[in-house]
Amino acid sequence: MHRHLTRPAPYGRTILRAAIAGAAATAALALAPSASAADHSTGPTAHLTDSAAGRSAAQQAAAAPATLHTLARFFAASGTHPATPSATSGPAPQIKGPAVPVYTLSPDFVAARSGAPVARLDFLASTAVSADGRKASVWTVPQGTSWQVVNIATGDDETHYAAKGTAKLPGGTVFREPQINAWYVMKGTRILPLDTEAVHAVGAHGTTLASYQHRVHEEYGDKLPGSAYAKKGEAGGYADPATGTRHTATTTHTTAAAGSAGSTPGSAGTSLVAGGAGVLALGLGALFVRRTARHTGRSTTISSSRSPASPGAGTE
Repeated sequence: MHRHLTRPAPYGRTILRAAIAGAAATAALALAPSASAADHSTGPTAHLTDSAAGRSAAQQAAAAPATLHTLARFFAASGTHPATPSATSGPAPQIKGPAVPVYTLSPDFVAARSGAPVARLDFLASTAVSADGRKASVWTVPQGTSWQVVNIATGDDETHYAAKGTAKLPGGTVFREPQINAWYVMKGTRILPLDTEAVHAVGAHGTTLASYQHRVHEEYGDKLPGSAYAKKGEAGGYADPATGTRHTATTTHTTAAAGSAGSTPGSAGTSLVAGGAGVLALGLGALFVRRTARHTGRSTTISSSRSPASPGAGTE
């Protein structure tokens, strides 16, 4: 059954866009050819590849003092008490474990292009832990010759499913189908589910690569760039049926500014979380999916600025 959408619904995580006026932390790195990428100020990385050097630099950026300061404000703003100067004066958050690559379903695979991989690498993620045990995911991408923190999101889905996928299918590639927030691990021609949404999509015992491609092509193939669906503004936004005017969704969520002048930590408001240097995954465009946050049960927000394809999301 095809999914159609008139207005995208938010996906369940609080998100902070950390790349604000150069305030995000970076770690200098002379990128090897395999890890080189275009500057994200002009668009998302098209050919980001995983490497040991890249993971190390991403981890340095995530653990930089400026990032930890921003994390303290992020945790204070997203906690149960209002953010105040004293709320950030306790023990600093810590980065736990290594950075992991985060792959997302590829639009070329959805389009059934010959030789297209099932997923592409969008960013690296590190898990931050607050003094009271809450977790957040720090997202990093290469910009020029350094790695930069571009977003912080509640929870640790990225590292959680990376570990789960490694245990379930060692040596496989963990990736996400963002339209339904399904996580999988793939190795060779075998795809196994890692969460409830994935089980609903492919069954508890998984599926073959060919069968999975058939399913996503049927679901999203008519929503790629240039399609009537995309032209109507239904992929990464919504259109008024009467006028055809395209709008971009906005969501209300708690945010902590990353050092911007005149900002108030913990202020809440309506914000467009997309565009510019904020590479918010997720490889099939500006996608919004409603679900319950895995760790907290809170309904919060995430979005995508990447738009090489926009199959859309919504309810059946």
